[in-house]
Amino acid sequence: MKRGTKSLLFGVHQFAWHPLVVWAAWVWLYRSLPTWRECVCIVVHDWGYWGCAAMDDAHGERHPEVGASIVSRLLGRDHADLVLLHSRHLARSLGREPSRLCWADKLSIAFEPWWLYLPRAWLSGELAEYRAVAARTGYIQISASHRAWHRWVRDGMVKVGKTQRADAMTYMTPRRPR
Repeated sequence: MKRGTKSLLFGVHQFAWHPLVVWAAWVWLYRSLPTWRECVCIVVHDWGYWGCAAMDDAHGERHPEVGASIVSRLLGRDHADLVLLHSRHLARSLGREPSRLCWADKLSIAFEPWWLYLPRAWLSGELAEYRAVAARTGYIQISASHRAWHRWVRDGMVKVGKTQRADAMTYMTPRRPR
């Protein structure tokens, strides 16, 4: 079984659990419930990992296209972009800004404990891939413990989420006349 399929069945992107933590991150980040259309996007955004040999290879990096195609047929192009642009890599390659779903997706790791995340990541093979990328790019040594790696990823994603929340709050807060 390929790694992307394992991820959706029992790994980091597990089809029932991952949408719940993304939903929780969305509520925390935007201080509002997602609409039912946004909930559909949250559920299907990672379905493109099905059949991917790796999470971060050329095929894996294009995983949002599957969910975007599904959403486009069901809900229209605007919501398809919410899914398509949840990947920072894909958004950058298209010359676009990441969608609101991107930030909730990244922040979702903060809404599950290490003891639930790490076993799923190890079982699916994602942990080895993610750790190898982090070590190769010089972010955290391969000799660091899995928990240290998880802490590093979680802290980084929380920082990204909080920064985005601050930007969202600044943008959504009406300016008062002076």
